[in-house]
Amino acid sequence: MHAALWLVVALGGLAVEYLLLTAEFIAWVQVLIYVGSVVVLLLFGLMLTKAPIGRSPDADSGNRWAALAVAVAAAATLVTVVIDAFRSTWLDLDGAVQGSAEVTGISLFRHWVLPFEALSVLLLAALVGAIVLSRINRGRER
Repeated sequence: MHAALWLVVALGGLAVEYLLLTAEFIAWVQVLIYVGSVVVLLLFGLMLTKAPIGRSPDADSGNRWAALAVAVAAAATLVTVVIDAFRSTWLDLDGAVQGSAEVTGISLFRHWVLPFEALSVLLLAALVGAIVLSRINRGRER
């Protein structure tokens, strides 16, 4: 559960990166589709499989402070790289913006239709699999 909620934070950060690249449409798609739909689907899948609730002694290694130090160092490096990369960059906004709805629609429906549909079928299969797993466990308990 915690990992899924941290996934929301990571995907929200990616939406902010899209905003920095002046791709507002892609940023909103990121928030609505991934943060809104995919994470909710993932959470429903987790809830339907009846995973054990609470702390797991075998999953806790005691390296939390080392992990926190690595995470802070990685975040600081990422922020430094992004600031350095965009410090002297000027974007020409006169033509079609690469993140606009028109350019994204043309790219999506010309080149990426098959992967887009394959992903939707994969997500549907994951949801159906979670429902089947939860029904099998209930049948064995009775």
